[in-house]
Amino acid sequence: MTVTQTSFRTATPAQLADALQDARNYTLTLFNCFAAAGLDALDRVPLLSIVNPPLWELGHTAWFSELFVLREAPTSDPAAAGHPSLLAQGDNWFDSNTVPHRARWTLSLPNAGALKTYCRDVLDRTLDKLVRAGNEDASLYPYRLALAHEDMHGEAFAYTLQTLGVAAPSHLAAQPAISVPQTDIHFSGGAIQLGGKPGQGFVFDNEKWAHPMVVPAFSIDSTLVSNAQYMGFIQDGGYENTQFWSTAARAWLARQERSAPRYWQLDGGQWRSERFGTPMTLPPNEPVRHVSLYEAQAYCSWAGRRLPTEAEWEFAAMSGNAAFHWGDLWEWTRSPFAPYPGFAPDRYREYSAPWFNTHQILRGASLVTQARMRAPLYRNFYLPERDDIFVGFRTCAL
Repeated sequence: MTVTQTSFRTATPAQLADALQDARNYTLTLFNCFAAAGLDALDRVPLLSIVNPPLWELGHTAWFSELFVLREAPTSDPAAAGHPSLLAQGDNWFDSNTVPHRARWTLSLPNAGALKTYCRDVLDRTLDKLVRAGNEDASLYPYRLALAHEDMHGEAFAYTLQTLGVAAPSHLAAQPAISVPQTDIHFSGGAIQLGGKPGQGFVFDNEKWAHPMVVPAFSIDSTLVSNAQYMGFIQDGGYENTQFWSTAARAWLARQERSAPRYWQLDGGQWRSERFGTPMTLPPNEPVRHVSLYEAQAYCSWAGRRLPTEAEWEFAAMSGNAAFHWGDLWEWTRSPFAPYPGFAPDRYREYSAPWFNTHQILRGASLVTQARMRAPLYRNFYLPERDDIFVGFRTCAL
């Protein structure tokens, strides 16, 4: 299997070496898109709550890898690491636990060239160390963690390109067109094992451990809600009819002054959007994207449907039913982000625990998710108001 097809969770040392190089190349490719737009310096990037300065994010990804792989940190606290950073001020600049979001625009960071050199040095030393790591899951854990972390930040870079209207590589602008008709798939329900199992490779802490769940019978859309379907909601006054919106959703709607999804504009009776700074007409059969949980819930209320639970979504994804199509966009579920029974944080202690019960579960993957990251058990999570990510939704019968 190629580097892009192999799951990072079970990647061998040789596969990890290729994947780590691939991830770093991708990070640098996207960073160069920001540089081409003049956004490779802190003072040129708007201070937005949903983005990081690209220069800071570039350094942070390499620092994280250095912390867990080269410095052999037993937790995410750099004070516990066995070795100092290659950068004298690295911990003061790039530790996301101690550097507040707003402060990332005011740091005296090295320039882009110096940080690229740092990235290269960390990767070279990581690959050299990986040769001697062995094949055990425990030995490969920090490398797999560093790879997953960089791939997640690569996806965040794609969100930032979209948010700031910066031109992206052509493959990111591809449209996830749906050519198959949407149908209701009925599942009679049954038992499912949610979560990962020991001895099967890398498992995120919020996926630990596998536990039985009985899923009642349910019917679920085979594909995501489309632009055309969502246009029907808008045209029927969905944004103006408060009965479709929860109290929290109405407050969000008032703050945003929103009457359509993020980036949508009505132009001469035709809905248009913007993809990485380029205006385009919305294809009717494409999945609706850049919608918040609140918008997905309001649509469901209008349509007399509901969002799936994460257990229902995983049941359908693992069923082998060829009609169940996923992977074009992340998908909102109706499940709050909560720990599985017996949860305990892993070495990256802040990955999950701080966000329980405030964030919402998303399942699936998106067009900007690396293939090696895609897995039906992967629990993504975001705040309900986030609509800058590449996210859509499907519905279930009541």
